[in-house]
This record gives sequence, C-alpha cells and structure tokens, in this order.
Amino acid sequence: MLARFALLSGLALLPVAGHALDLSIPGSASLTREITQDSDSYRLPLGPFEDGTLRTLRVEGPSVQQAWRIEGQGMTTAQIFLPLRDQIEAQGFDILFDCAGPACGGFDFRFNTRVMAAPDIYVDLLDYRFLSGRKGAQGEAAAEYVSVLVSRSGRTGYVQIMQAGQAASAASGGTVTARPAPAPVATGELEQALLRDGHVILSDLDFETGASDLSDTEHASLQALAAFLRADPNRRIALVGHTDSVGGLDNNIALSRRRAASVLERLVSAHDVPRTQLESNGIGYLSPIMANTTPEGREANRRVEAVLLDTE
Repeated sequence: MLARFALLSGLALLPVAGHALDLSIPGSASLTREITQDSDSYRLPLGPFEDGTLRTLRVEGPSVQQAWRIEGQGMTTAQIFLPLRDQIEAQGFDILFDCAGPACGGFDFRFNTRVMAAPDIYVDLLDYRFLSGRKGAQGEAAAEYVSVLVSRSGRTGYVQIMQAGQAASAASGGTVTARPAPAPVATGELEQALLRDGHVILSDLDFETGASDLSDTEHASLQALAAFLRADPNRRIALVGHTDSVGGLDNNIALSRRRAASVLERLVSAHDVPRTQLESNGIGYLSPIMANTTPEGREANRRVEAVLLDTE
C-alpha cells in the first residue's frame, strides 16, 4: 500500500506503512511525488564523491522514494534537515554518512546520487544537505536503510526521502509511480502576483528538453489562472514560452511558441477560458531565470509565463 500523509499544525506527518520510520517534516509540506518499487537495487551513498568515485552500499529489495515541497517558508536547509536527522536517530537508525553541499562532493555527488527530477526536487549545488542511515545490522534480511536530501530554491524547501530494504512497503504488481495533484495555487495569490508584477511563472508546468506537450495531470497554476480570467472577461493574458539553451535560437523560438500554444489550448479545452482572452508567443532562450550551465538551470528555464496585458 502506498504511503499516506497528513498536514497537522504546520507539520507534514510521514507515516510509511510497513516501516519503523515515522517522520515529521518541519513547515507546511506537501507530497509532490512518490515512486514505489517491489524490486530495486539502490546504491546508498556512504561517503563524499572524491578521487573520481562515490563509495556506496548496494541495497537490494523494495524501495519507496518521496519528494516533499515546503512552500514559501524561507527555512534554511539546516532548519529542515536537522530535525529530520534527530528523528531518524531517535527511531534507532545509525547515521552512516552526513554531509553538506561542497563537503558531499558538490556537483559530482549530486549527479551520482539518485535524485528525482525538477520540478519535484531542485538542488542548489552550494546549499544542500544529505544523510544516509541504517537500522539493523548490515547484511541482515530485515535491515532498513534511509537517505534524506534537503535543498531549497528561493523561499521554497525541497526534501527527498528514500527508504530501501526488506521493510520497504511497495504496491503489488511491480513498479508504481503516483504523482498526486499539486497543492492548489490560490487564485488570490496568482492575481496579486499578476497585478503587482505584471507576470507570473506557471511553475508546475514541466517540459522536457525538446518537448512541447503538457502531461495529462491537473496543473494547479492553470486552474488558478482560469479562475482569474473567468472572473473578469476584460482581462487578457499573453502566454510566453521559454526554453533552455540546448540547440539553436531559431529552433528554440519555435519550440517555445509551441509550448505557449500548448498551454493556451489546455486553458481553452479543459478550463473553459475564452480564446479571446488569450494569446501566445515564445522567445526561446533569450530570457533565462537561471544559468544554462547546470541541469537545474536548464530545467528552470523550460517554462511558460503568464503576462497581464492592458485591458483598456
């Protein structure tokens, strides 16, 4: 059975069926993605990336990998990470490895460790914390293993929790990937951003390099934008597509236009927004919000923004 979670008094409770591990994530956290596998081979980091290698322990058996997001709290990585480490130790786990950013091995550690892709997890290569732990003796069939990765982007915190070993709970029937609906984006918050700044990034839309199609999942930002537009038929929005810098400018401009057009069509077909309130265009890689020199930067730059137009 997949793990369930609840929000209570500002704490996200993380009970996982079949596990001894039970964590409370600081702040108002929401589960954004969960991957369970009946049979997995997970390389648990045991030390930093150094001299071209990463020392790991291969853990065979079921696994549960979760991504959590803490919106707008402005907490430091230490404020998120340290309470989790204390809880893990209090529940009988031995900490095998504990590091921070550059001491972990920076870029090389991050990209030789299993980490979910954005937008579920963003990793600031200079500001992240990691630990791995074990409960029970190494080699025992009942041994449990855990790893925790914490980072942030702006005021948003990101937590990945990986549990592996025979105690891990997995759904029957093989690998199951479940992505719950994103936490709702309040219409008032989106409206305030548009009226204050004149534009807003639709941050829960995801585009792979070279792709323009949206997934079939619900997008909270589109629900909020649709409500904003339906509330006043005089409001008009330009959807502007952006890309990373992979490939030439002409191809990226064409791709960014297709992305914006894809969002426009979704608003019309799935959210009943009149086409007369929308237009779309794209500018390729000419307006990045992060450097394109890192995978995180390229992922962030693949986006669509909503721009409020003059209604007079």
